[in-house]
Amino acid sequence: METRTLHRPDADLVHDVHGPAPAPGDRPLLCVGQPMDATGFRSLAAELPDRRIVAYDPRGLGRSTRRDGRTDHDPHVQAEDLHALIGELGAPVDVFASSGGAVTALALVAAHPGDVRVLVAHEPPLVGMLPDAVAARRVVAGYEKAYAAGGWGAGMAAFLAATSWAGPFTDDFLAAPAPDPAAFGLPAADDGSRDDPLLSGSSRAVVDHVPDLDTLRAAPTRIVVAVGEETGDTFTARTARGLAERLGQEAVVFPSHHGGFAGGEFGWPGKPAEFAARLREVLG
Repeated sequence: METRTLHRPDADLVHDVHGPAPAPGDRPLLCVGQPMDATGFRSLAAELPDRRIVAYDPRGLGRSTRRDGRTDHDPHVQAEDLHALIGELGAPVDVFASSGGAVTALALVAAHPGDVRVLVAHEPPLVGMLPDAVAARRVVAGYEKAYAAGGWGAGMAAFLAATSWAGPFTDDFLAAPAPDPAAFGLPAADDGSRDDPLLSGSSRAVVDHVPDLDTLRAAPTRIVVAVGEETGDTFTARTARGLAERLGQEAVVFPSHHGGFAGGEFGWPGKPAEFAARLREVLG
């Protein structure tokens, strides 16, 4: 692995380069997460040793810095960062993008459709794709409020309760008392920090992003919406299926869960070997 930095006028984008240089006619695979950084893709890269894989830290996350005076993680801003990085790699590339990274990748394809040959968008958390979007926005506001009031343990407990809920968000769920952090093995004490990228509201632009569906349908990019076989009927499975339906397709099932490509770098381990095999198949 080689670590490089792309210097932009208002950000420095650190990215890891794995594997051999692409053979003639082959394309690099760009891996995109958010708020996860490049380290979350190392197990996946190890399972694809014959392929050039580039994974980056979004501006303001991981090792990447920003000088734009902002703290939000706007998919449109991050899409322009990806466009600049792809300019260095040579377009078009293939993209595997997960969670908030999949939202950024959709914004990239809409803005620069010639950049991407195949996009595998894995469980993008797009609230607007849900029939219960109004309730879902209340849920997002709820875990942000819990974080602001009680700190990381309280906010993460509310987040985990929301993202593990199966099916539409009901009045009973919305009326339930705040979950106990201890029930999730989380600390109840407040450390005083309020800069978590997931819980602080800085990622609200991700879940609120409205993809340009007409442009995506017309793009030359082959878009594959992916969903984990273990994700069931929880929030990101439902948003993925909703997006796939609006694009006139069915979500493609991948092994494991929302982080199924990872080997435990960010918590609950997935099945990176099985995931990599499925990804190779889908990319063709």
